[in-house]
Amino acid sequence: MRSVLPVLTVIAALLALWYIAVVPMNAARAVEQAARSDVTLGTADLIRATMDMERPRLPSPHQVFAELWDSTVEKKVTSKRSLVFHGWITLGATLWGFALGVSLGIALAVGIVYSRVMEMSVMPWAVISQTIPIVALAPMIIVLSSSVGIEGRGVPKAIISAYLCFFPVLVGMVKGLRSPDQMQLDLLKTYGASGAAVFWKLRLPSSVPYLFTSLKIGIAAALVGTIVGELPTGAIRGLGARILIGDQFGNPIMIWSALFAAAILAGALVTLMSLLQSVTLKRMGMAR
Repeated sequence: MRSVLPVLTVIAALLALWYIAVVPMNAARAVEQAARSDVTLGTADLIRATMDMERPRLPSPHQVFAELWDSTVEKKVTSKRSLVFHGWITLGATLWGFALGVSLGIALAVGIVYSRVMEMSVMPWAVISQTIPIVALAPMIIVLSSSVGIEGRGVPKAIISAYLCFFPVLVGMVKGLRSPDQMQLDLLKTYGASGAAVFWKLRLPSSVPYLFTSLKIGIAAALVGTIVGELPTGAIRGLGARILIGDQFGNPIMIWSALFAAAILAGALVTLMSLLQSVTLKRMGMAR
């Protein structure tokens, strides 16, 4: 209970600030709409009007939660208006991109640790690659994929997702593979261990805690990459598509509900990674 109370307190404070912000954000539009109907709003009426506008600048929390409930629970999961349906589309591309990014990050990390040439040549480019805005890079990847004959939107989204998630894995694995100290390395050499044995028996197990820390960052980054990849394609499926459609039709409530759905999905993925970390480290004897 003691661990839950601070979280609930923060959530309550954020909701209170959100409700407070709704009034000044929507007040001008509420007064304008009332003036068109020759209605004079008192203070209480104005506050109520700002909380339940059809197309508010800032939707109130209960409007977002109602839309979220309607588009997840009330709608069939096969409906094109269901956030579960769109979330599943986004999740599929996210997992493909995550797998690709993790594989690339681990492979490059091993090469960097064992090759001075790769460290001097690959690592600077990996750092520089993260300075390129993904919003600018996403359309380029989509156009390039189309020009080489890759049809469909799934592959470009996975590539964009992998682009965002490979770097945390790369950095974490490089640090993890280098975490054994010189005394441990010298001990294995004394026992006549080969380079492969040093990797499998010492370096790789030592890197597992670093890897899972990177995976939790990477899976969230992969989801962001997938959603960003859906925006410039004019996609009609996926959480990014719901955000885009909400923007095109001037429906902030739809946009906010899709954003909350993405946040919930990200939280679920990070929690899953944390559970896998706990189970793996316990089996390896690294945690209680």
